[in-house]
Amino acid sequence: MTKIPLRRFTARVLPLDEHGRVLLLHGFDPARPELRFWFTIGGAVEEGETLQEAGARELFEEVGIRAGAEELTGPHAEALIEFEWGAYAFTQDQSFFAIRVGDAAAVSFEHMEQSEKDTTTAYRWWSVAELESTAEVVHPEGLASILRKIAEADG
Repeated sequence: MTKIPLRRFTARVLPLDEHGRVLLLHGFDPARPELRFWFTIGGAVEEGETLQEAGARELFEEVGIRAGAEELTGPHAEALIEFEWGAYAFTQDQSFFAIRVGDAAAVSFEHMEQSEKDTTTAYRWWSVAELESTAEVVHPEGLASILRKIAEADG
């Protein structure tokens, strides 16, 4: 089956709790549900949005955490990736932003699009050490090094 090519620019958001752990989502590609992975919060920039505005919107839509665009720091990393998901073949520019949310951040999938609800199975707060030692698939590769860079910048 030929995939539909899609080029997009995305804001990825790394919510960090008081212990420096990052909130990740767990899910799967509907075309290959047997392959499970952890991934960062975020999505495509909509017309008229800045990357930070897209990140703040996606943070609320995907996990129910409200924040202003000005609260996001970064970008702390940028990458161009290619991947397939569902019927699409994505070419994606992604910029990674961080936000401190504290331990009391309540996570909710209530505002997700239905396709996201259908393919997102869980969430978890991960430490750098856990990311470095897990055998589970985590996107992006090298997320632990991005988190270390953020921690160093925070001093």
